[in-house]
Amino acid sequence: MGYGDLGCYGQTRISTPNIDRIAREGMRFTQAYAGSTVCAPSRCCLMTGLHTGHARVRGNAAANGPRPPLAPEDTTVAEMMQKAGYKTGAFGKWALGEAHTSGSPNLKGFDQFYGYYNQTHAHSYYPTHLWENERYTLIRENRGSQRSGYSHDLIAQKALDWVDDAAGSPFFLYLAFTTPHADNELGADTGDGMPVPDYGEYADKPWPTTEKGFAAMITRMDRDIGRLLDLLKKKGVDGDTLILFSSDNGPHQEGGHDPKFFESQGGLRGIKRDMYEGGVRVPALARWPGRVKPGVVSKQVWAFWDFSQPRAISPELRRPPVSTASRSSPLLTENRSRNGRLFIGSFTSVTTRRWRPATATGKLYEKAQKPRSSSTT
Repeated sequence: MGYGDLGCYGQTRISTPNIDRIAREGMRFTQAYAGSTVCAPSRCCLMTGLHTGHARVRGNAAANGPRPPLAPEDTTVAEMMQKAGYKTGAFGKWALGEAHTSGSPNLKGFDQFYGYYNQTHAHSYYPTHLWENERYTLIRENRGSQRSGYSHDLIAQKALDWVDDAAGSPFFLYLAFTTPHADNELGADTGDGMPVPDYGEYADKPWPTTEKGFAAMITRMDRDIGRLLDLLKKKGVDGDTLILFSSDNGPHQEGGHDPKFFESQGGLRGIKRDMYEGGVRVPALARWPGRVKPGVVSKQVWAFWDFSQPRAISPELRRPPVSTASRSSPLLTENRSRNGRLFIGSFTSVTTRRWRPATATGKLYEKAQKPRSSSTT
């Protein structure tokens, strides 16, 4: 998902009312950065608080042999939360270790896991199986030629059921939806790698089917985020729950989808896999009724590894033994632009309010380019 794919960041053709509500009732960040330009290393930064100069997982594939999983010494934010007495659940795409390895989510702080272990398996929206706590779980709706078990729907329901049960205690939910990622293999075979059960409100739009699918994926995700918001209110924990929403990299050009169709870059240069702003600057929202002021727009520079900063989560938590987080003050209570230092990719990257490099050759660009205007209505 790109910087410009949400209504609260200026998108006008894709409906995201529930995500826009998070922005309206909380804080919207304009200079938030993913950990990397692709999913696995970006998620590693998010979970461990380490940038890609120190993180265990630095790419979607390793140069020689299989990509290493998280090691026993790699502390995750889930382990921190678990030790502090939180129930912990991860649902969706993990990408940091296979079943029965040291990087399995059940060994990295999560009491409950349901979804995909790696990003290749996660390309399939009608998989023959998903994983639940290291158990291979068949999806009977997708046996043979059947295709009725849409993985996003299955993952969303599992997550909601878990929250319904866990909400009586402190809990930490990592809800890593795969939409609107492409099914790359299906796209290569058919030209349309954006499968959805239906196109919903976009069915009659005079758009290519890939773009109908892309929009429908985002709106479907928005629907289930709305269901989560409703559940939190029903359980009486809405005011006690901090919600953070973001994307793991910039917009993709896969499965037949064209990021220019919806202006997914939001006026930024570059897309997924690019080291330009469009590849790494992502939408980011925070909502915490009574603690985060509603309707705030923050220009603070921060990145995924800052997520492990204890004061951004809970004051009683201690940071991991090693952290490359660039902040020492609460992110959610600030509303001013400050200099920040970012290391993204395989080269040193220093991002300030004015400058950021874009390529490994050492080119330095002035950050005069502004994304398109947006609102939270």
